[in-house]
Amino acid sequence: MAESDTRSSTGASPESSRYHPDAIEAEWQRRWQEQGLHQTPEPDDGGENNGSGATFYALSMFPYPSGNLHMGHVRNYVITDVIARVQRLRGRRVLHPMGWDAFGLPAENAAIERGVDPGDWTDANIAQMRAQLQRLGLSIDWDREVATCHADYYRWTQWLFLQFHEAGLAYRKEATVNWDPIDQTVLANEQVDGEGRSWRSGAKVEKRQLRQWFLRITDYAEALLDDLDQLDGWPERVRTMQSNWIGRSTGAQLRFPIVAPAAADSAADMEESITVFTTRPDTVYGVSYLVLAPENPLVASLTAPDQRLAVEAFCDLVSSQSEQERTAEDQPKRGVPLGANARNPFNGETIPIWIADYVLADYGTGAVMGVPAHDQRDFVFARQYELPVKRVIVPEGAQEEAYDGGAWTAGGCLVHSGPFDGLEAAEARAGIVALAEAEGWGEGKVSYRLRDWLISRQRYWGCPIPMIHCESCGVVPVPAEQLPVELPRDLAFSGKGGSPLSQLESWVNVPCPCCGQAARRETDTMDTFICSSWYYLRYSDPHNTRLPFERSAADHWLPVDQYVGGIEHAILHLLYSRFFTKVLRDRGLLGFDEPFKRLLTQGMVQAITYKNPQTGRYVAPADVADPTDPRDPIDGERLDTFYEKMSKSKYNGVDPAEVIDRYGADTARMFILFKAPPEKDLEWDDADVEGQFRFLQRLWRLVDGAVARGLRLPTPPGGPAEASTRAEQELRRAVHGAIAAIDDDLAPGHYQFNTAVSELMKLSNAMAAQLELASEPVAIEALNALVILLAPFAPHLAEELWQRLGGADSVHRQRWPVADPAALIQDTVPLVIQVKGKVRGQLEVPADADAATLEQLALESDIALKWLEGQAPRRVIVVPGKLVNLVP
Repeated sequence: MAESDTRSSTGASPESSRYHPDAIEAEWQRRWQEQGLHQTPEPDDGGENNGSGATFYALSMFPYPSGNLHMGHVRNYVITDVIARVQRLRGRRVLHPMGWDAFGLPAENAAIERGVDPGDWTDANIAQMRAQLQRLGLSIDWDREVATCHADYYRWTQWLFLQFHEAGLAYRKEATVNWDPIDQTVLANEQVDGEGRSWRSGAKVEKRQLRQWFLRITDYAEALLDDLDQLDGWPERVRTMQSNWIGRSTGAQLRFPIVAPAAADSAADMEESITVFTTRPDTVYGVSYLVLAPENPLVASLTAPDQRLAVEAFCDLVSSQSEQERTAEDQPKRGVPLGANARNPFNGETIPIWIADYVLADYGTGAVMGVPAHDQRDFVFARQYELPVKRVIVPEGAQEEAYDGGAWTAGGCLVHSGPFDGLEAAEARAGIVALAEAEGWGEGKVSYRLRDWLISRQRYWGCPIPMIHCESCGVVPVPAEQLPVELPRDLAFSGKGGSPLSQLESWVNVPCPCCGQAARRETDTMDTFICSSWYYLRYSDPHNTRLPFERSAADHWLPVDQYVGGIEHAILHLLYSRFFTKVLRDRGLLGFDEPFKRLLTQGMVQAITYKNPQTGRYVAPADVADPTDPRDPIDGERLDTFYEKMSKSKYNGVDPAEVIDRYGADTARMFILFKAPPEKDLEWDDADVEGQFRFLQRLWRLVDGAVARGLRLPTPPGGPAEASTRAEQELRRAVHGAIAAIDDDLAPGHYQFNTAVSELMKLSNAMAAQLELASEPVAIEALNALVILLAPFAPHLAEELWQRLGGADSVHRQRWPVADPAALIQDTVPLVIQVKGKVRGQLEVPADADAATLEQLALESDIALKWLEGQAPRRVIVVPGKLVNLVP
């Protein structure tokens, strides 16, 4: 790529002494694209493009195409880009792709509000954001770009859904949805405000039952939990969050026979029962009531006539509550009795059946046993409704009355528990489960908090579910050869009356693929998490028109070596991606167990934020006249000042385009990397951005001086330089010390980009002081290392400097420098001399000097003669390699 040894590829003269990023960045981006510099090498590619080396897959979580890049995007993608560039320099064959998570509500909302087609709106946003990303100089292979809203992608999303369906992992059942009674449509959870109202119509949202599509993720709960142990390259915090979300509990499933109103014997009661799961079977003798979820199908048949009005009113009340409201610890627990009873098979007692808001239909069995003496929530509920509290466990050696103030939830010894009296709780658990199994009252069971994945969305802008409803054949899949089921375009959007798809008869009405009779398409679309649960696989084989990917291609590149994204995706996206990988492995489509080897969750980008504490109004920094005494320009109220995540609503965002326009992409990259460790939150500071720009100016001047001196990089690169003077030894030590330190900072899984940039600064300072004193071979070795080390962080500047120095090809096709251990050996080290604990100077001493030698050198030094004033020290403290303290 070098055009000559004396002129940069942008045409700038080597005598030019000032760094102008606007003059070089766009030009280098153009040239890299022409050269195909960032294309992914195929397995049989030649050595020139690293085709024969080991693979490395570097991936950022792909964005929603909102149309505007924000600083959180910049941080995410720059981090991944540095990782990808370093791996290329280390000889790896790198896959570094990008795409768009392009289905979702914003496009549909734009269609309603602006009268635009969601697809056109999304494609325009993609084009705009692609251009913004390209300005950052990211080494992305854009030939592998995917967009989940394009039919050539969602064809395969539908194909994969059919794989799940064929495996028995996709099914339909009744589920509760948010219903807007004014707009007559289903709402996503994010469309319901904190007061339970529709974000568009303002109507009080109702809960309704609709038949919905689910994926049986619970079939993989155990594997998803157990295999977290394999993910030692993931943050412990993320693994813990997933473990808690899956929520394995070991206990028992117990059956309580329903008592008929005039039942005379328990045998008749066994025909119908209520099943509960409990982790505390040792408390079963203390059950004083059962509680069903209001949505439990048994409620209607069990409700006594005289309770029907109360039960229906309560169910209506609960239907307006969110799951969070119903289960919040600080909310009162409400319920009503059904007027029906069950029998506790363990002690024969008759117990009442209630419904309550804190029991959820799709959690566990939708029923719980109430043991108020040993569960605090049950205790509060029982006291509120005057239900019996029966103690069956007491602390070992304590009296029953020792805990009158509330529920006893710890272990102890059983009382009032028939044959299990006197047993310790853990021992009694096993005996009670064994009795239940022997008598047919229940069995031991492992249960999971995880619930099956509801994927139906009653929206237009999503991937159509490829199923057809036929009165004769039932629900049947669309044949694979008829995929994709494409979304119709040019619809009218009102936001009312359900999904627009259900109203388009020309699209809905189709012949049944099995019998040919009139049938109807499924009008639900898929949760957008479906689309993002397999996109990383498509990148391995993005142009395949026969399959979503060839197994050989996926197995070649995956698992992803380094995945980078926000902590907010710790549970859903990452868990669903793991689920997809395991299902596709079991279908024979993949040969690995987990999708992502290592995970880096980058911190947020924060900025100074001003807020009026009285009104809650945020104030833009530009409207604050005096930051030392910030006041609201409207009412003069003193503003609270703090750092908070950048957000439009808080007026604290910084537009990446403005930063690039003023300082260049390399400065933006360097600041983002230097300001904070990658997993920590970053506080934006304009002064620090300016500081990075000045640093890049110094690098420019450093190389400019070398070029003026006539220094040129040899072709091919030479071997290690020989240092013949003290200055040359110090320069080589600085160079190879920086190589070793940056190597450590960029080790996979332990990235510390901030300290790596700091090492570059230290190296540039050392070179500024010593480069002119060094011989040509030593100076060239230092320049070669500096520019290659800089390349992943500031790729445009590094390329320009490389060309100005006459380097062959591109700096990004060079090999990462290797530290020379011999250069790191120090013959002498500085020794601090203290007198009475105060530093009075320092000496250069042999690096291998022992304590006695160091004491002698210190006592004979001019420093000791001056500050001891002829007195012999009473005590000498020697810290080898660091200091000698003389105490008179």
